[in-house]
Amino acid sequence: MDIFKALADKNRRKIIESLYQDGERSIKQLTANSTISRQAMTKHLNILIKSKVISAEFTGKERVHNLNPKAVQTLLDWISPFAQQWDNRLNNLAKHIGEQHD
Repeated sequence: MDIFKALADKNRRKIIESLYQDGERSIKQLTANSTISRQAMTKHLNILIKSKVISAEFTGKERVHNLNPKAVQTLLDWISPFAQQWDNRLNNLAKHIGEQHD
């Protein structure tokens, strides 16, 4: 699965944010502060695992989920040139507007 399809859903983005902020989490921990059901959470987690955004491994009877830093870095590497281009454009606009006011 494509990483962008995985990130298209707001619930999956919330899962990623939770894993980023809190570290590894079980499905029980992820559903505790969520409005979605355990079944829906499982579906979203499986999509994130297939897209390699997160990984999962069993610790005893529980499956814990972690962010995959490689996938996140790949996404950042791809989007960075676009962000830099927009920063440059906004800086040029700010200079242009500043010159007109002088």
